[in-house]
Amino acid sequence: MRRVIWKIRTGAFVVTVSMLMALVIGCGSQTTSGDNIGRQPNQSSNPTPPGNVVPKKGGTITVALKSEPDTLDIHKSSGLTVVDEIGSFIGGALVTIDPVSGEVKPSLAESYTISPDGKTWTFKIRSGVTFHDGTKLTAKSFTLTYERLLDPQTGSKSTQFLVESIKSIRAPDDQTLILELKEPNAPQLLNLAFTGWMQPMSMDAIAKYGNEYGRNPVGVGPWKFASWEPGESISFVRNDAYQWGDATLQNQGPPRADKLVIKFIADQQTRMAALESGSIDVVKDVPAKDAVRFRNNPKYQLIEQLNRGMGFDLIMNMNSEALQDIQVRKAINLAVNKEAMIRAAINGEGIVAHSMLPPTILGYDKAAESYDYQYNPGEAKKLLDEAGWKVNGEGIREKNGKILALTLLSTITFGKESQLLQSMLGELGIKLSIKTLEAAAVARAAVNGEFDLFTDSYTYMDPDILYICFHSSQIGGYNYARLKDEKLDELVAKGRATIDPEARKNIYADAQKYMSEQAYVVPIYVDKQFTVINSRVKGVKKVNEYLIFNDSSVEE
Repeated sequence: MRRVIWKIRTGAFVVTVSMLMALVIGCGSQTTSGDNIGRQPNQSSNPTPPGNVVPKKGGTITVALKSEPDTLDIHKSSGLTVVDEIGSFIGGALVTIDPVSGEVKPSLAESYTISPDGKTWTFKIRSGVTFHDGTKLTAKSFTLTYERLLDPQTGSKSTQFLVESIKSIRAPDDQTLILELKEPNAPQLLNLAFTGWMQPMSMDAIAKYGNEYGRNPVGVGPWKFASWEPGESISFVRNDAYQWGDATLQNQGPPRADKLVIKFIADQQTRMAALESGSIDVVKDVPAKDAVRFRNNPKYQLIEQLNRGMGFDLIMNMNSEALQDIQVRKAINLAVNKEAMIRAAINGEGIVAHSMLPPTILGYDKAAESYDYQYNPGEAKKLLDEAGWKVNGEGIREKNGKILALTLLSTITFGKESQLLQSMLGELGIKLSIKTLEAAAVARAAVNGEFDLFTDSYTYMDPDILYICFHSSQIGGYNYARLKDEKLDELVAKGRATIDPEARKNIYADAQKYMSEQAYVVPIYVDKQFTVINSRVKGVKKVNEYLIFNDSSVEE
């Protein structure tokens, strides 16, 4: 299960944004204009490619995703990554991330300013933008959207963390949006760039469709919702009115393709077979064992990059009686052979994870490579013996008449990893039962804490992920471990409120070391991520982990 945390493309980006925030707060109010940002002199919004080849218009682009969203009402989703991803096709955000420079740039806001104390953020909203239903986008569209997101009756547990630092929202006129923050918050500017989750919503459409809005979404993006065939696909058509694409795109007008179809194919081999047959054009999150054979095949394009998070980690539920014992948690950490996991599960296409922050995120503590638990089953057995868990006649650990039996919550995606964990923990005498569910059911079970151990992954662009996933206030959201630790709470809260990049690094170094000492999780590997594209579809981009089809054309 991958947590619905946004992916980002370049590791240098987070430093750039943090420095930008420090500059703004240290030097007074600053305006970032949307005029000519990211453009070369005389660059048009729809330039002709080299060689005067005009991109072909029309056609259908078909994408295969492994799971289906529970709803496209972004505020009411249970937190599936696919909701944010599909939502990005129909939506937009105040700001965006330049994929080359890593800078935060205006998008639906044509400019913004941040006050010297870092608490008052003022955005000038673009004029001429309309929702798919014809409703005009104004600053009030954002106030109503964010208020709905924050309203307890909406039940937006999975996405509230994106705006929880906001104290108040005002729209003194149609073009001015003012956000007042409770305190300076380093990752908040990044959060506003979530194209899926943070898109403005048409209140007229919500009023019209009521509880059915999730099956009839309306946005301001380049693609308009067309239909949903449950269990099969979601289709979109080109938004011909679209003229407000990001300046980072060549084509800032309507997409060139007529139609975008998202098909849901749970089985990996079926997805790959569909790609090779030509019935699917794009497949994301392709396992390494399948992706490597496309590297030098001219019929396909392969996009690969190292994950900005954990490809695989093991979450421990602190409500589990056995796991409240730190000796048991340490033993589990020592029992996992990470190198073997990488070889067997992802074809060697990844690196060992030493903390819950990867090397690709600001704040990664390189010292974690020395204090991380090394594979040592002998030491693990010793710790369990000392904790009173003795091996009984059946080879299972037992204490006070109770066996050491744990339930592992997983998805089919992590089937190989789950089996390896079962074997590795079995060597210690721990009886591990694997509970495999489909993605939506896993999300619900994880939020409710219905597990002892949980196969997890995430991708994010900022060390604030430690707050999102482990601060006690996030229980019922992304704190699946149901962790309540005052010291860790203090560290991760301080990290998000600290603007200076170097100071933040030190705080997160302390947090990583403390989490390792307490053995709350088992970080296992950082994977490479692969997207395979049929070469008949040109110009597909993967920007901040969103698939972007504005510049794409279909060559039949």
